[in-house]
Amino acid sequence: MPLRALLLRVLQAVPVVIGVVIVSFVLTRALPGDPAVYFAGAAADEASIQEIREALGLDRPMLEQFLIYVRDLLSGDLGRSISTGQPVSADLASRLPASLELTLTALLLSCAIAIPLGVLAATRPGSMIDHLCRVLVTAGVSLPTFFTGIVLIYVFYYLLGWAPSPLGRLDFIYIAPDHVTGFYLIDAAIAGDGETWLAALKQLVLPAATLALFTLAPIARMTRAAMLSALSSDFIRTARAAGLEQRTILFGYAFRNALLPVITTLGMVFSFTLGANVLVEKVFAWPGIGSYAVEALVVSDYAAVQGFVLAMALLFVVLNLLIDLTYTLIDPRIGFEAR
Repeated sequence: MPLRALLLRVLQAVPVVIGVVIVSFVLTRALPGDPAVYFAGAAADEASIQEIREALGLDRPMLEQFLIYVRDLLSGDLGRSISTGQPVSADLASRLPASLELTLTALLLSCAIAIPLGVLAATRPGSMIDHLCRVLVTAGVSLPTFFTGIVLIYVFYYLLGWAPSPLGRLDFIYIAPDHVTGFYLIDAAIAGDGETWLAALKQLVLPAATLALFTLAPIARMTRAAMLSALSSDFIRTARAAGLEQRTILFGYAFRNALLPVITTLGMVFSFTLGANVLVEKVFAWPGIGSYAVEALVVSDYAAVQGFVLAMALLFVVLNLLIDLTYTLIDPRIGFEAR
């Protein structure tokens, strides 16, 4: 893949990021609420609130505030959160690995179930496997994530006692592993701490299963539809007429061609899940960026909200780039420069 084409794709994302910066700045100022009131406290008088507003720079014209924000942004300063008192970049860096670990685990689990299920459903239309696929897809689309999470907690924690208490990434009797990647499973494995690794995995099972049930629905549905389309294509009929083995036809031709729309769906699901897993994070007290953004919105924490939106935009840009790279690996006929 030419480096020039890669740089071109990155440059094409610059206007998108600029638009996100402008829109997030304007919308945060349009939301009801005053961060100076929250920072001053319930007992503060109007003079104290005005003094804090001046200290935060909220009394300046909107354009001047935006120029100051852009200046700080170009220097790598995302501002300071008024709710935590910490730099927004530090808050995001500490919370993003928790959300990524939860989201990636859920996606791996859903792919391990949804893709084989979709393939089997497409090769056996009308069978029990096909009906099971339809049931799971319907359940995943219909059931809200917070309801699924509460049911799983009630059954596996309260009734059966198999799961640990749904209070964060580790039970209180364990110490978090030394920070290397921010992913507890990886960091505990690097440290060789099997007990902490197992404890982190147990804490991760229920929230990941909750998200997996939600994400496997579109993946299974797209896998089934893409496989049905591929299996009815002319090149599959030609391969069968040529006497090729069923395994070769199914995985060497049909599944490979069906992967492109599945990967597109997977990228969209990942993008949506990373920003929409706030309900799961709230139910399981998971310290991720979703809950961080909601808490910032409640108190009109401008810097935290803008930092969250910008981080999501950059993640989506990187994700789209990775999807384009994956396309060229699956089907070299798809030119990266053409995209």
